[in-house]
Amino acid sequence: MLYKDFLIRPAKNEDIPAIKKVVFTVLEEYGLKPDENGKDDDLNNVEKSYFSRNGYFGVAVNINSNEIAGTIGLYAINSEVCELRKMYLQNECRGRGLGKFMLEAMIDTARRKAFGKVVLETISPLKVAIAMYKNAGFIEVIPKEINERTDRAFELIL
Repeated sequence: MLYKDFLIRPAKNEDIPAIKKVVFTVLEEYGLKPDENGKDDDLNNVEKSYFSRNGYFGVAVNINSNEIAGTIGLYAINSEVCELRKMYLQNECRGRGLGKFMLEAMIDTARRKAFGKVVLETISPLKVAIAMYKNAGFIEVIPKEINERTDRAFELIL
């Protein structure tokens, strides 16, 4: 999928260093700690964590520089529910509509994969992302867990 100067394509394990750079840089911008052996363990093998489970992990690649500028994943919880994870964009790529495009593409992907619901967890300082989720039809629900990385939860019935 092409959006302006970005190609959204499936991630490969060889993309992992660049994926981690994007994810961990954005986390640190918001004062959040990366957790490679915990919450971010899924990034150690995206092919196994996502694709082998009927999920999807995509990267937004700048077609001019060939750099990975964004990430987004659908992690299968079970055959009916997937979790939107790791939706991050480099700072200089925000505010261009790319995040909205990626979110809409993942919702379409979830439908094609026959999931009935998309869930996500986020944290309050990510105000722009939260507004985008709400505009896409996500409804706020009570989070299963509150910790240093998540204090809000949303779901979208497909």
